[in-house]
Amino acid sequence: MGETRVDLLHLLEDLRDAYPGSAEETILTETVANSLDSGAATIALVADPAQAMLTIVDDGEGMRRRELARYHDVAASTKGRGEGIGFAGVGIKIALLVAAEVLTETRRGKHHVASVWRLASRHRAPWRWVEPSGLVADRGTAVRLKLDNTLSPLLDPGFVEATLRRHFQPFFEPALAEVLATHYRRGVRFLLNGRGLAPEPWRAPEVAPVAVRVGRRRKPSVEGFLVRDAVPLPEDRRGVAISTFGKVIRRGWEWLGVTPVTPDRIGGLVEAPPLAECLTLNKADFIRAAARGATYLAYRKAIQEVVARQLGVWGDGPEGAEPRRASRPLERDLESVVLDLADRFPLLATLVEQRAGGQRKLPIGRPGASDRPGAGTPLTPVPGPVDAQGPRAGGPGDAGPGRPADGGEAAEPDQAGMSAAQDRVHQPDAPGGAAGGPGEARLPERGRARIHGRYGLGIQFESRPDDPEPARLVESTVWVNEAHPAYRRAAASRSEGYHIALASALALAPLAVEPAKEHAFVTAFLGSWGSALDRRQRRPRRRLPL
Repeated sequence: MGETRVDLLHLLEDLRDAYPGSAEETILTETVANSLDSGAATIALVADPAQAMLTIVDDGEGMRRRELARYHDVAASTKGRGEGIGFAGVGIKIALLVAAEVLTETRRGKHHVASVWRLASRHRAPWRWVEPSGLVADRGTAVRLKLDNTLSPLLDPGFVEATLRRHFQPFFEPALAEVLATHYRRGVRFLLNGRGLAPEPWRAPEVAPVAVRVGRRRKPSVEGFLVRDAVPLPEDRRGVAISTFGKVIRRGWEWLGVTPVTPDRIGGLVEAPPLAECLTLNKADFIRAAARGATYLAYRKAIQEVVARQLGVWGDGPEGAEPRRASRPLERDLESVVLDLADRFPLLATLVEQRAGGQRKLPIGRPGASDRPGAGTPLTPVPGPVDAQGPRAGGPGDAGPGRPADGGEAAEPDQAGMSAAQDRVHQPDAPGGAAGGPGEARLPERGRARIHGRYGLGIQFESRPDDPEPARLVESTVWVNEAHPAYRRAAASRSEGYHIALASALALAPLAVEPAKEHAFVTAFLGSWGSALDRRQRRPRRRLPL
């Protein structure tokens, strides 16, 4: 009988490359995330360049002896999705690549044990029990890395502090203390070389709150703020950052799909604990497929509308906010094409999914509901005031079919390819608008009128004179570059439709296939695009009742 062997070095290198930052940044943030998940109230870090050691000690729950033994298995974890920031147990293993030795000491009740771990060869990472050295007092876990490189950034207190403040920014923002206290009841305090890291509130001339509520709950599920300054912000503060349980997951404008006129002067931070179950393996992005993907897209749409509405109040809304009616049938054709090609190019299925029964019911409001596709409360943010005929058309604050209020990114198409007529929803009037003001969005509860959203690809237009590409794919939207010479030529000859089709194919090709097969994909895409037009032209028109 044979046995399965693992090239451990190669596996750890692949795990390291899956994270967006450097190995040192990943090791630090993952170790701190594990401390936070253990319920720690104090996390003390000591960087000792003289001995080339970094020590991280917390006062969390600690581990029993059998749990510490399992801790040395790759991808072993006692946590499930949605219970904390980490759930795969792979982050701390990357430390084996940069450390000659990893000492782990933990104490929980009568269990007080320690181990030493190292990477001995490509296929072996032996560990052994050792006597605890007293790094942990009453309870908690300590990790000490003896680094190979004496010039490692992990030995620089400045690097450690900057990394903590960037990746765990909500813990240093007093405005988010209340929402974090729900999960961290004892609070969280960071110590670096014996010095407490003080809060660093974001000060700006203009600050606007952000809140998203689910159903009839008074307490928001998502809270945060937007700021606008008179001078450009630092690079790492521009755009909106979204965090989960205090860990910043994404930052900037691209993930949100809304860009103001002056993006360098506006920033923000929102904390969304419900999205913990939607995190990818490296906790640097969110899943966009199946039920968890629908949950993320629903919350993203709600945040998107709040931000777009506030930008409109500031007079800094996205340029070209007025929708183009010509793009709506093109969006339906684009969705149809992607569905047709999903069998030949499976990666396209992550952008658009089709489900029998029409609009997906999004699993928000019930723990564990996301594991059952189609279960839960439908989540779509309520737009501005509506009249008896459905949403008002043409106003800057209204949400027409396939677009959010104030001209944000197009709402995601649903799986059944709903028409524009199906996008209309009857919603009762509410004082001041159903969204509750420019800084707040409400998500309808069970039993109330539902708003059908679009879950899938959309088409938007932007002007990027310095970009040689005719279009680009951002999240679930194809952004067509109006400043491209080919687009201007197409507009002059009234052949915009063909140009948009070709630009969409070029934008989707890198996602769908390898570079050598992009030509075949573009050919197949254009053929399917023509068939979609034929199907739309043959579709019988509905007769309105007299």
